[in-house]
Amino acid sequence: MKRRDFAYELPEQLIASEPLKNRTNSRLMVIDPAGPITHQSVSDLPSMIREGDVVVVNNTRVFPARLFGAKVSGGRIEVMIERLLSDHAIRAFVKASKAPKEGTILLMDGGFELIVKGRYADLFVLESDPAICILDMAEAHGHTPLPPYIQREDLAQDRERYQTVFAKNVGAVAAPTAGLHLDESLISSIRRRGALWCEITLHIGAGTFNPVRVDELNEHQMHSEWYNIPDDVRDTIVLAKEEGRRIIAIGTTTMRCLEGSAAANGGQIRAGSSETEIFITPGYKFNVVDVVLTNFHLPESTLLMLVAAFGGFERVLAAYHEAVREHYRFFSYGDACLITRDTGAIRAS
Repeated sequence: MKRRDFAYELPEQLIASEPLKNRTNSRLMVIDPAGPITHQSVSDLPSMIREGDVVVVNNTRVFPARLFGAKVSGGRIEVMIERLLSDHAIRAFVKASKAPKEGTILLMDGGFELIVKGRYADLFVLESDPAICILDMAEAHGHTPLPPYIQREDLAQDRERYQTVFAKNVGAVAAPTAGLHLDESLISSIRRRGALWCEITLHIGAGTFNPVRVDELNEHQMHSEWYNIPDDVRDTIVLAKEEGRRIIAIGTTTMRCLEGSAAANGGQIRAGSSETEIFITPGYKFNVVDVVLTNFHLPESTLLMLVAAFGGFERVLAAYHEAVREHYRFFSYGDACLITRDTGAIRAS
């Protein structure tokens, strides 16, 4: 398939730039190969959960990864952290009038310095003085890394709302946005339905927003992301699969973690920490996930390609066109859809 196969027209006014006051008030489009599309609310989600379902979430925590500063020469720069390498080293995108060279000192707002130590593909490796913890500096002086399609400065409320209520492990520079729809009350309702609640960690990098610039999908290179699957989560999922119970992924990042682990291990999910750069497109054979809760994604994006592979290319693209007609809110702060895997969608037609 080609990149252009995943294009659709989206009116700018449908891009959600602010979160709703209540997390569970978002609309929910239900996409199931067994029937027509239905329109519900995220608050209805527990009624769709079955006893024995395994609900898996990504408990990564977003930190203020967007930093500002200047070169010694005076030119302003923006540093978007892609990954924390250690307390004193990061990989980052650097936006400047001219790409900084190795050895360049960056004077960051907040009174600390970063030194350019080298390149890693399109990223820069930056280090601080050993006495400085970069994460502490980011927490004190950084900005919430809102996606580029939200055309406003970050606000104080974004520190809380661009974060799931179950966020624990610091390391993400983008939120697992499907999880933004869940609050403690909804989670309790899901548990009361008899579902098993499991948490994995995948630290989402800024590369998740990188556009696909090539028309041939097999030429696109994904950024690698670190993940961890605890032993008990692996065991719970394996047993559920053996017993024919459903695995429900809350978000595409959870799906990338589970499917990435299985794809790297002969179709069997494995516990522990690793890296994945899995790029799922129509034709991929899913090994783990049966249902996914996700937001509506950008045209021609890797995430739209993933959900089209999962729910069926024609069905998902038709659903997106319907979402536009029905004035759903799109992207990170937008509405959601619940998609059941189309077991016949091994290939896009």
